[in-house]
Amino acid sequence: MKQLINSTRIKSGELQRTAVLRLEMDYELATLFEAMEDSDKPKMMECKQKLERIRQELVRLEAL
Repeated sequence: MKQLINSTRIKSGELQRTAVLRLEMDYELATLFEAMEDSDKPKMMECKQKLERIRQELVRLEAL
């Protein structure tokens, strides 16, 4: 019974983290779009790096 409760808590935490990551991804995509409009290469690279980190974490969470 204890394992079931712990498993449910972990799944709930993963779902919450996934939702937060998706919000972060939306924000970074909007920021990337603005940087592209302004031709701001350093900001574009920064956004791409953040998006890659978010993508990797989402893949890791989905694998669990």
